[in-house]
Amino acid sequence: MFQLIEQIKTELLVIIVAAMPISELRGAIPLGISLGLSPIHSTIISILGNMAIVPILLKILEPVMNYFEKTILFSKTIGWLKRRTLNRTRSTIKKYSLLGLFILVAIPIPTTGAWTGCIASSLLKINYKDALIVISLGVLTAGIIVSTISYQVFF
Repeated sequence: MFQLIEQIKTELLVIIVAAMPISELRGAIPLGISLGLSPIHSTIISILGNMAIVPILLKILEPVMNYFEKTILFSKTIGWLKRRTLNRTRSTIKKYSLLGLFILVAIPIPTTGAWTGCIASSLLKINYKDALIVISLGVLTAGIIVSTISYQVFF
């Protein structure tokens, strides 16, 4: 019984880390492996955790950012986030369209991933369904890349 509870706690931790900005699945997959999950198990739950937040983000990011941009407390932070994201993503996404969004999400380097892809697609007014499909494919690709690298490091 206690073993099952520990397993569930480990899986929930990996899912939560995968859903968080910054770490996303790039941190969740190695974490899961280091906590004793198999590479495949860690990859699957990390991908699911990372993709679970995408539909929500695509729906709420634009109105939430617009609201907070009008407040005194968050206006500078939101403005900086919008400018930074647009500066880093606009040329790639405009040049390559949905392929650019896919590349942004799929390449597992810092400050790229599902969260950045969702922010970029919201700011650039990309269709919800197209963005959801492309970001999900990017997360899946990034998961495979990170899993492959993590497997080589841990084994």
